[in-house]
Amino acid sequence: MNVPGPTKAGRREWIGLAVLTLPLLVLALDVSVLFLAAPRLGADLRPSSTELLWIMDIYGFLIAGFLITMGTLGDRIGRRRLLVIGAVAFAAASLLAAYAGSPAMLIAARAVLGIAGATLMPSTLALISTMFQDPAQRGVAIAVWMTTFSAGIAVGPIVGGAMLENLWWGSVFLLGVPVMVLLAVLAPRLLPEHRDPGAGRLDLVSVALSLATILPIVYGLKEIAGTGLHWPSVLAIAAGLLFGVLFVRRQRTLPDPLVDLRLFGDRAFRAGLALLLLGILAINGVNFLFPQFLQLVEGLSPLHAGLWMIPIALASIVASMAAPFLARRVRPAYVIAGGAVLSILGFLLVTQVQSVGGLALLVAAGVVVIIGLSPMGVLSTDLVVGAAPPEKAGSAAAISETSGEFGVGLGVAVIGSVAAAAYRGEMADADLPPEVAVAGRESLNSAVAAAEQLPPALRGELLEPAREAFTTGLNLAGAVGAVLLAGLALVAATFLRHVRATGES
Repeated sequence: MNVPGPTKAGRREWIGLAVLTLPLLVLALDVSVLFLAAPRLGADLRPSSTELLWIMDIYGFLIAGFLITMGTLGDRIGRRRLLVIGAVAFAAASLLAAYAGSPAMLIAARAVLGIAGATLMPSTLALISTMFQDPAQRGVAIAVWMTTFSAGIAVGPIVGGAMLENLWWGSVFLLGVPVMVLLAVLAPRLLPEHRDPGAGRLDLVSVALSLATILPIVYGLKEIAGTGLHWPSVLAIAAGLLFGVLFVRRQRTLPDPLVDLRLFGDRAFRAGLALLLLGILAINGVNFLFPQFLQLVEGLSPLHAGLWMIPIALASIVASMAAPFLARRVRPAYVIAGGAVLSILGFLLVTQVQSVGGLALLVAAGVVVIIGLSPMGVLSTDLVVGAAPPEKAGSAAAISETSGEFGVGLGVAVIGSVAAAAYRGEMADADLPPEVAVAGRESLNSAVAAAEQLPPALRGELLEPAREAFTTGLNLAGAVGAVLLAGLALVAATFLRHVRATGES
């Protein structure tokens, strides 16, 4: 007796996928344009240093904190409904941010943007799993979904830079308004609705415990990246881990948990999460240093630095789109492991970058790294979502995104801290004139700021060794990335060997 295969997606589903890429484009733009707007925003609103920190950070904090809740909420009330609610809230908060007249108003708007943003990623990914049940088609759909984000990151600095040259700083927030309105109009017409018919009520205690787990950990990681390893950041992470234990214990006792821990019983699900964590940890740790090298070592403007990052974004798009087609003939374990080996070569190239004339090599290294890692992102996400039953797709998508958020935080904290320690060590050993011996020993940013206050004859005495020291830290970060990718290749080859290529019968 022949068992019918999964239903193939048709034209309506592929048009629906185009609608699902809209929020990804906005989220990607929102990540990149605020950094360009920060100087003019600061001059206009005059926030304190603490307020500026919250303006920059609260968006990411709340996205990370609410992903689990929103993914599960979508399973309960309907993923399309949550997507529309999130789109409307995001558009309204974007208008509020664009015309904010005070730092407090902008912080509040960014907070709403973060909570609304947390509804979008898991909802879109869960709907993809519903619309594309055929594994081969789902892989292509996820690749399109991920490349949209890469495209948004690439064009963000260009679009944002052009707007800031002609309009006020708040204009960058208006980019998302028409897109989100279009999403809210088209979603009910082109996207299916799906919810878990057996889902119970949302457990608010679990929601509070999930926030108490994720927010302190993300905060602690960010503090380590910014100021180094200190007791407050360590205590924040420890508190988050403690609440995490309480969260897991509560999930085991609930008939309708916020996170169904049975999902972790699937080996492909666990391996996919581990791969996402390792891969994003490695790439974001180095990517955190890339823009600083371009602007502070090479002296490029933010706009020109963004233009130099375009080859890396294009490489990500091409490699991501190729991944599902490779996975039709080659098992995911070997596609991911082979890509990891290629990425190791890219990270080793990073170790050879010099502070003078290193721009082309750094960009080439980034292209090689991202070509190798992009298949991991697509195929691991597909494994995680594909391992979950349809009624739990929103929860699985949220867990996948949360793993990625932790990877971002860990990458910046761990690899950023390694690079910072190397910088401080090099500067401590540098033979600096007494006039500049103290200035700029903490970071390259502080060295550049201090150099602006020095006589022209002394600026080079500080900036040259500071740029050398930063490049040494970047080289070390490349070595750490290579080690992490060796671990990623081992995890993929060991734990995913049983997963067949999508073209295998």
